[in-house]
Amino acid sequence: QVQLVESGGGLVQPGGSLRLSCAASGRTFSSYTIGWFRQAPGKEREFVGRISANGVSTDYVDSVKGRFTISRDNAKNTAYLQMSSLKPEDTAIYACAASVAWARTTTPSNYNYWGQGTQVTVSS
Repeated sequence: QVQLVESGGGLVQPGGSLRLSCAASGRTFSSYTIGWFRQAPGKEREFVGRISANGVSTDYVDSVKGRFTISRDNAKNTAYLQMSSLKPEDTAIYACAASVAWARTTTPSNYNYWGQGTQVTVSS
């Protein structure tokens, strides 16, 4: 069992930066792929990016490549989503999720555990 808690969301101006954290309980955090997803009002949940269990591999949706970076610290049971050059269209609820596999983890249904999400609003 893994419990995930996101933090770090808030209101930021266009062009600004935020770092989201995903803190996990349990002793097996280092066994899980961690994915980040977002959902804007009236839209479907969207894959943002993922990081492999050992932190070596990452993958991002095209719209955030070069602006967002996912990392993890397995000693602290925490994953991070560093967001920069934020745009109004990045406004959404961001949630992290954990999966025991790497394959097909761009799809929400392939995750075993989810956090509650944190709101990110990009507005002037």
